[in-house]
Amino acid sequence: MRLSGDKVKKICRQRGLRLKDALEGAGVSRTAYYSLQRKDSVLPKSLLALAHFLDVEPVELLDKAVGPGLRARLLLRQVDRILAAHPEADRENVLHTLLMLEDSPAERLERGLARGRALDLHR
Repeated sequence: MRLSGDKVKKICRQRGLRLKDALEGAGVSRTAYYSLQRKDSVLPKSLLALAHFLDVEPVELLDKAVGPGLRARLLLRQVDRILAAHPEADRENVLHTLLMLEDSPAERLERGLARGRALDLHR
């Protein structure tokens, strides 16, 4: 799987970013980015060999789920972006809101109803 420079630039444009700013924000040097772009595959050779042996596309061997460490870093980065645009906002409230938005409305409603029943003092 190759890194598509066109796709990266398109996503940057959609988000109002210059490529330079995206690379800087991600902590990726221009040298590393252009090196990745020149490679035939950005996947490890061992993964390519396993996929070839199993006669499947390499992407079929990858888990699309984001691990907890990366998920936390992405979430905190999103909190920082929101706080940069709205410095008057409370960090904990922004974080809590983003966490709650990951749940479905039904899950949030069930949790709220359970909390309401637990706090019902008139029973």
